[in-house]
Amino acid sequence: MNKQDILSLVKSRNPNESEFVQAAEEVIVSVWPALERNPEFTRLRLLERMLEPERMISFRVTWLDDKGSVQVNRGYRVQMNSAIGPYKGGLRFHPSVTPSVLKFLAFEQIFKNALTGIPMGGGKGGSDFDPKGKSNDEIMKFCQAFMGELARHINHRLDVPAGDIGVGSREIGYLFGAYKKIKNEFTGVLTGKGIGWGGSLIRAEATGYGLIYFAENMLQEKKDSIKEKTCLVSGSGNVAQYAIEKIIQLGGKVITASDSTGFIYDEEGITQDKLEFLKDLKNNRRGRIKEYADKYKCEYHASLEGANDNPIWNIKADAAFPCATQNEINARDAAHLVKNNVKIVCEGANMPTTIDAINILIDNGVMYSPGKASNAGGVATSGLEMTQNYIGENWTSKEVDTRLYSIMKDIHQTCLATAKEYGQPGNYLVGANIAGFIKVAKAMQAQGVI
Repeated sequence: MNKQDILSLVKSRNPNESEFVQAAEEVIVSVWPALERNPEFTRLRLLERMLEPERMISFRVTWLDDKGSVQVNRGYRVQMNSAIGPYKGGLRFHPSVTPSVLKFLAFEQIFKNALTGIPMGGGKGGSDFDPKGKSNDEIMKFCQAFMGELARHINHRLDVPAGDIGVGSREIGYLFGAYKKIKNEFTGVLTGKGIGWGGSLIRAEATGYGLIYFAENMLQEKKDSIKEKTCLVSGSGNVAQYAIEKIIQLGGKVITASDSTGFIYDEEGITQDKLEFLKDLKNNRRGRIKEYADKYKCEYHASLEGANDNPIWNIKADAAFPCATQNEINARDAAHLVKNNVKIVCEGANMPTTIDAINILIDNGVMYSPGKASNAGGVATSGLEMTQNYIGENWTSKEVDTRLYSIMKDIHQTCLATAKEYGQPGNYLVGANIAGFIKVAKAMQAQGVI
């Protein structure tokens, strides 16, 4: 089969699953040179096997709200690939959760986890439950009901979920407590746990910090750095918050942040004090980004439904860090970034850039990094949390941060070296996809046709 045949097969087997097809197409095209160089991979249909989940679990979640009414949600776990280790990937609670979204995330997770060097397979899960507007009691009851079904499909050597959109420390606590009661054991079955009950220091910061560590390594290849760079950051959740923090620490200037309602443009720059307000706004009070604009008297732009582009990417800057959600940079946005001479686009979210937009950035010499490489810091530190749980130790913040920096530097070097080996120097997309694919493919080859 050629690459078009494989893509056609994916489309026919996964109708109406646009997110998964998009993720599959990006990988199929970029890893094809590795298949041509390794005909045994083609004979064993390793790519086709990676494109099919090993197991996809769907279940009903019923729970009582504060009014005593019965609520019904759907729960999922996609166990995509376990060739190099236990399934590993987050749980997402959001109305947009569908099998297509979770399959694309689980598929991306295969490559991301492989790049970390930690033995973890790819998985993802979640529910169409929306935590927004729910009381703590309702969220607890939902988490307990969700884990009542999920518990039979996971354990610390089989599948280790973590948090994602809508699943923070509060939700992880409720999920872990329910699992512990159901199984009558205290194990590292979830990562993102609290400090003092199995969690790792630096876990909250890891994805955002890791993103900027990766970007700094990219810039160093050009004898440059984040220092004195004006940066666009989208999102205002965990990833965005700590990406902003690390940029500030390295001497850069962040001028934007966003949520589903709109974005702020703070021309003077987000300082550490302003960031602390943003953290409290989002993590504790769960407010809207407009409150930042009201407090600091900066520009606020409401989201425009049906807009053809995202105006946050039309602001003049040196660097862009999409940290919100998938497909937030389209071809028009990419053209704006190129026109404004943005030097680097480094993904902190999962698949935030469309394929057309990626091609525009790369063709115009913008340094571009896919999320499976640059946002791997979160899952890498989840892997470090798993290791600490296995051996019964707690590492210091400095130890974890040092390991995180080393992992991100190694991923950067792996991507760079692989891209050069395959005749596309500086193409981090090709480097990340091929390096991750070959590692998993070799493990699958060694384990036989199963």
